[in-house]
Amino acid sequence: MAQATWLAVNIDCPDPKTLAEFYRDLSGLPMQVWDGGFYSLGDEGSINIYFQPVEGFRPPTWPSQERGQQMHLDFHVDDLDAAVAEAERLGATQAAEQTGERWRVMLDPVGHPFCLAASS
Repeated sequence: MAQATWLAVNIDCPDPKTLAEFYRDLSGLPMQVWDGGFYSLGDEGSINIYFQPVEGFRPPTWPSQERGQQMHLDFHVDDLDAAVAEAERLGATQAAEQTGERWRVMLDPVGHPFCLAASS
């Protein structure tokens, strides 16, 4: 029998508040503020995303593995083009290399890759 249950995914970043706000605005998940400069997204009782400060943060390189992805989030979207435009408005950029037609690899404001995937 398992002794632990999954609580959260933690993302290293230079500015937790700014990155949490980006993902809040992108996903609509509620944001919580914690002691020590930590922020999280998610509903109470669900698996959450935590953002933690890291001094000297160096963003991953994608698709190169020089500095691996470190983490990767995927989001289903109804309208891929509209979702890409909204993510860009919020501060994301499209990765130079794309690997499929039904999704877009994006880079969040600090360089972590994430994907927007068409629902249909």
